[in-house]
Amino acid sequence: MTASLNIPILLDRFCYRYPSPLVDAVTEHDAGRRLVAIKNVTVNEEFFQGHFPGVPLMPGVLMLESLSQVAAMLLLQRDGAPPNVRVYLRGVNDAKFRRQVVPGDRLRLEISLGRRRTSLARAQAAAYVGDQMVAEAELLLGLVADETEIDPTAIVAPGAQIGRGTTIGPHVVIGPEVRIGVNCRVGIGRGTTIGPHVVIGPEVRIGVNCRVGASSVIDGWTEIGADCEIYPFASIGLVPQDLKFRGERTRLIIGCRNIFREFVTIHRGTQGGGGVTTIGDRNVFMAYVHVAHDCHVGHDTIFGNTATLGGHVTVEDFVNVSAGSGVHQFCRLGRHAFIGGYSVVTKDALPYARTVGSRPARIYGANTIGLMRRGFTQDVVTKLKRSFRYLLQSKLNTTRALQQIEQDRSLACPEVQYLIDFIRTSERGVILRRASRRAEEVVAEE
Repeated sequence: MTASLNIPILLDRFCYRYPSPLVDAVTEHDAGRRLVAIKNVTVNEEFFQGHFPGVPLMPGVLMLESLSQVAAMLLLQRDGAPPNVRVYLRGVNDAKFRRQVVPGDRLRLEISLGRRRTSLARAQAAAYVGDQMVAEAELLLGLVADETEIDPTAIVAPGAQIGRGTTIGPHVVIGPEVRIGVNCRVGIGRGTTIGPHVVIGPEVRIGVNCRVGASSVIDGWTEIGADCEIYPFASIGLVPQDLKFRGERTRLIIGCRNIFREFVTIHRGTQGGGGVTTIGDRNVFMAYVHVAHDCHVGHDTIFGNTATLGGHVTVEDFVNVSAGSGVHQFCRLGRHAFIGGYSVVTKDALPYARTVGSRPARIYGANTIGLMRRGFTQDVVTKLKRSFRYLLQSKLNTTRALQQIEQDRSLACPEVQYLIDFIRTSERGVILRRASRRAEEVVAEE
């Protein structure tokens, strides 16, 4: 009987092997008993370059390697094989090499399993070119339980790759082509924990030491960095709520050490908006936060409960968006900005400032407490507060106020220059409406 076996995935569980698969196809498979595979020996094989110059010969040790790889596949695909076992080559007995193997030969690799115990199996191996045997040996194969733990009620599709050290809880569903910590670009997945009732779609990459809570959904072309925490019922990487979206391949890229609390929704990008939603490192998304398509969130931000970002929003580093606040599409929130609770932001929010209110949002001066907590010196904070006085309290228009700030040499510092550049490069306009006296009494001054 022939069977369709995923050769690369099976060989990934064969330890201490040649870097490349030496098996091209499977022609016969009797589960747990016998496997026949093919290796086409071509002149462009790397090992022919030095073995030997002018007289290319396949090394005998690589013939044994080919047979060992086939034996590992047979052992892993037998009925009752644990889903988290790995195979090691422990020894070779009575190896005999009867003919040289050269470029153009088609090796037929035949393996029959013999006696086996819980941790050790024997296999009779033979390699043929046509009807002529070229090599034979008895292989001793060790079986070692991986550190991976898969609950018996979990459903793991045959094509899924589960990294070492991963824990998969009850009733988890993992689809085909999912890779959790196996040769992924963001880590190798050691210590990753997947909770109950999690659904993970194709093309997801999850880094090391992540925790995914119960009933969460992670889908799409999504990459999640190391040490992230995804709490129950979160929805990460699903299709955007954009009526123009037609199923195109877009991405969500998430950095390291982020926290996504319950019911957070993060959508991947759209083709018209750049195709990618990005989130940096060390961000906190409290319950029910929504980040729409094509948003770009920096590092060290905090989003309060139910805070919402419309599509194409840019949030720079160290921004704090308080509970219930909404940010309109295409807006930008500058570094160290503080957005007060239940605010509605329809223009760019100034860096280093407190923006609060909904009809409309207003500026309450520098975010003094937040800046001091972040380690800004008193001198820098004073320069920023004086700059905001030019912008908010003088009778100068914005252009004149910026010119006056630039001409005042006592205000020169990188933070003030960034504030000036932020305003001048704004495409949507910035919030510069000063808070009324009555509003200032509601929001305490620093």
